[in-house]
Amino acid sequence: MDELSLQKVPYFFIIDFLTENVEIYKENEIKKSGLSIDFQGYKTPSIYHELPQKIEWRSYPETLESFQKGFEYVQKNIQLGNSYLVNYTRKTRIETNLSLEEIFYHSNAKYKVFYKDFFVFFSPETFVKIIDGKIFTYPMKGTIDASLENAVEILRNDKKEKAEHYTVVDLLRNDLSMVADNVKVDQFQHIDFIKTHQKDLYAMSSEISGNLTPEFAGKVGSIMKRLLPAGSILGAPKPKTLEIILNAEGYDRGYYTGVCGWFDGKNLDSCVMIRFIEKEGDQLYFKSGGGITHMSKLEDEYQEMKNKIYVPIH
Repeated sequence: MDELSLQKVPYFFIIDFLTENVEIYKENEIKKSGLSIDFQGYKTPSIYHELPQKIEWRSYPETLESFQKGFEYVQKNIQLGNSYLVNYTRKTRIETNLSLEEIFYHSNAKYKVFYKDFFVFFSPETFVKIIDGKIFTYPMKGTIDASLENAVEILRNDKKEKAEHYTVVDLLRNDLSMVADNVKVDQFQHIDFIKTHQKDLYAMSSEISGNLTPEFAGKVGSIMKRLLPAGSILGAPKPKTLEIILNAEGYDRGYYTGVCGWFDGKNLDSCVMIRFIEKEGDQLYFKSGGGITHMSKLEDEYQEMKNKIYVPIH
């Protein structure tokens, strides 16, 4: 990745959660790879797909008791001081009459990727952008059902969501400081509206920026190596929290919560691969979760995990 970015060659990359698998495609290789991409600044050519008359969508979440096992393990570790924010995720079987490709074409999101016979995601979350030697990140933490009265105020003032947001902003400010100087928070607790087929949501995000240090200038691979896994889908502190996650979740995240990005020869746009549906054999699984702090309540977290099993098609 460094080699290509230093040579200013455009390419697309995908990195899994544990940074064990990295796939890199130059622009002329994307079509053959079975990838369809729809980013704000880059799109692969696409064929329009008609939607079925009636969208069928069923999810089969695990029981509260099953969710509780991992949740209590996470809470125990937080109480022991091993972590203060853990992003706990689950894998839920779903059934739909939509193909992964149809979901890709018809869902609304900032970042969408369809990987033939493997997965689709429709992510609202930017990981990092690099524009003219400046690096930006936009941590997104905290969601609420938009139909609630005063939803924005509730979200902004919710003690648990606020603590989570502060923690991630702090973590990513530290992360950016490893590759950049003059790191600062430009925007704090900005509220985004996300429209979906099932329900509308508000999400809270911030903007952090810095100037890339000479050591990292033009080296996209080295930057990713230093910054991954992404703090917003891991927690803090990172090394210990990763250990907790691997023990609590009991399934392989794979590419879910990894990152992918498009380098156009000069600038970079990348996203966190969340809102993720994966195909295993004949089954489809939706992977979702949320941040756990010492203030988290079991039922609320279980509900949040289920709330995120949606497709933004309307």
